[in-house]
Amino acid sequence: MLHRRTLLAVASLLPLPGIAQSVRARTLRFMPQAAPAVLDPILNPTTIATTHGFCVFDTLYGCDAQLRPRPQMAAGHEVSADGLAWTIRLREGLRFHDGAAVTAQDCIASLQRWAVRDGFGQVLARAVAEWQAPEDRVVVIRLHRPFPALLDALAKPAASPAFIMPARIATTPPDRPIGVEGMVGSGPWRFLPGEFVQGSRAAYARNPDYVPRDEPAEAAAGGKRVHFERLELVWIPDGGTAAAALQTGEIDWIEYPLPDLVPVLARDRNLRTQVYDPNGFLGFLRFNHLHPPFNDVAVRRAIRDVLVQADYMSAVALPDDWRECHAVFPCGLPGVKEFPPAPRGEAAMERARAALRDAGYRGERIVLVNPTDFPAVTMQGRVTADLMRRLGANIELVESDWATTIARRANKAPPAQGGWNLHNTNFPAAAIANPAVSPIIRGHGEAAWFGWPTDAASEAAVQRWIAAPDPAAQAAAMAALQEAAWQSVPFAPTGLFRLRTAFRADLTGVLQGPNPFLWNLRRG
Repeated sequence: MLHRRTLLAVASLLPLPGIAQSVRARTLRFMPQAAPAVLDPILNPTTIATTHGFCVFDTLYGCDAQLRPRPQMAAGHEVSADGLAWTIRLREGLRFHDGAAVTAQDCIASLQRWAVRDGFGQVLARAVAEWQAPEDRVVVIRLHRPFPALLDALAKPAASPAFIMPARIATTPPDRPIGVEGMVGSGPWRFLPGEFVQGSRAAYARNPDYVPRDEPAEAAAGGKRVHFERLELVWIPDGGTAAAALQTGEIDWIEYPLPDLVPVLARDRNLRTQVYDPNGFLGFLRFNHLHPPFNDVAVRRAIRDVLVQADYMSAVALPDDWRECHAVFPCGLPGVKEFPPAPRGEAAMERARAALRDAGYRGERIVLVNPTDFPAVTMQGRVTADLMRRLGANIELVESDWATTIARRANKAPPAQGGWNLHNTNFPAAAIANPAVSPIIRGHGEAAWFGWPTDAASEAAVQRWIAAPDPAAQAAAMAALQEAAWQSVPFAPTGLFRLRTAFRADLTGVLQGPNPFLWNLRRG
């Protein structure tokens, strides 16, 4: 049975007569990995919110394909000899969509709001003595202590990048979402609030006043040149319907087609597929550390050491597009340590059952929240539910759309009062590549990412890594952090996988990276 939203989405894609076909030729239609819902990219650190954010807003610095920070809104910067003052000068001609010039005051207000919500931003904020705007196009960040990773913070590529917005909007309290009327940035696309349908579609117009950088586009860095007049993010809940729309040309690009449909799409001469992000995605099972039974580290270790990564990965990726990854950072990246996996099998299952009993678990309901409309997460959650049932747990699989899932994920209440115990998800490798950018490695309690782990050893190592004066000290801190986190188990890795994206063959300029970048694209 087709749901109402599916029918609306399909109806909106039906062939259009006459002049509408001309409009269609100038329109880019993109189907994201999840429905557009909460658009505030600072409050909502999901990929779909970040995708929207990169369309509407810009950043002072952006990461290239090698995750190196490059100037974006910034013309450049200077650092004082003692490392305590960073002076950043804005490029000329930067304007918001409402016509107002971008000023240093806008940048400071935006960074201050971001720094309250984002883990890396919180660390930076503790090092900041004063934010200054001596001139309209000059931002000065004065520090209590040297912060060598400052540009890495400003160029953070995913999970709440430091987007710049007008000060009047950026002063919105960090715990209150900015509404559709506040989606005013200086990015290459201008948001059309009157056409937004939550959970279904979002529309944008090309920003004619955007001045791209001269460098070629590369991930989130370089020149963000837009060659379409209009962009539509169209959500089609059914993966088969979405694939059919791509084949008929009713949409141009699907971020994540269902893995079992990728071979079919690859054989269509009118379509192209490519690896979405060569660095891949780390899947993981997140524990809620605030409530039993996963507030017990022995239980978390037992679950980590019993889950079979192949079960998870075969459910979300093609056979050649995944590998096991027993680590707390994405395997294959510099400095990442892989730990020897514990033997799986019935003995491991018995150890996990014993750990649950020893923790005092007596059949209480365990709530696993899981989205129904995010295939790369949906199937992993169902694998976890099956595992917990085989362990004898009283598992309640609470499935809903992605927006509802992330809303419940933010609830710290006990599971019986609307909270949760378990949640599967994944992050692009770039978003969790090192201790500074990864929100899931942090152990600072109720200020931490959803799940709220507390681990003093991990936190100390994160701080040492960020403040490291040289590569040797940074490597030592990275090693200590991985040992501490493997012992404290903030999450259980389920494997490293690459996803394929699919688009029309006449669409050129598709960039690779941790997010879909909706510029540099041409038709034909």
